[in-house]
Amino acid sequence: MVENQTDHADVKIAPPILTLIHIIAAFILDWLVPLPTATPRFVTWFGILMVIMGLMLAFWAVRQFTLAHTTLDPHGSVTTIVTDGPYRFSRNPIYLGFICTLIGIPLAFGTYWGILLSPLLMLLMNNLVMRYEEAYLERKFGGTYTSYKSRVRSWL
Repeated sequence: MVENQTDHADVKIAPPILTLIHIIAAFILDWLVPLPTATPRFVTWFGILMVIMGLMLAFWAVRQFTLAHTTLDPHGSVTTIVTDGPYRFSRNPIYLGFICTLIGIPLAFGTYWGILLSPLLMLLMNNLVMRYEEAYLERKFGGTYTSYKSRVRSWL
C-alpha cells in the first residue's frame, strides 16, 4: 500500500490562531486572577515597544517569503527555503514576533499574564506547528534544510 503524502506541513493549528488564543487567555486570566502588581508607566511603554518590534519582525519575515515567491500558508506547498533577512538569525522569526506581541499587548494594558503565558505558547508552537513544519522541510529539501537547521537556531 502506498502512503499518500501531501506536499505541505501537517500543522495542528494555525500559528496566528494559537497566538490569539494566548492573548485572549492573558486578558481572561487577568480578569479572573489579577496579579497584585502595579504596572509602572515604563512597563506600559515597554509593552507597546514589544508589540511594535514583534510586528516589524513578523512583517520583515513575511516580506522575505514574498520576495522568495513562496507560501506562508502551513497547508501550502513551499517552493524554497528562505534564509535571508531575519531568517539568518532565527528559523522562526514570525513566531518570535508573535511571542513579542503576546508579551507586549497585555503589558501595554497593565498585566503581566502575557509574560507568564509566553513559555506555554513557545511549547505549543514547538509541538503543534514547528515540529511538523521542520519534518516537512527536511522531507522536501533534505540536506539543504538540514544544513540551514544546523547553522540557525530555532528561536534565537
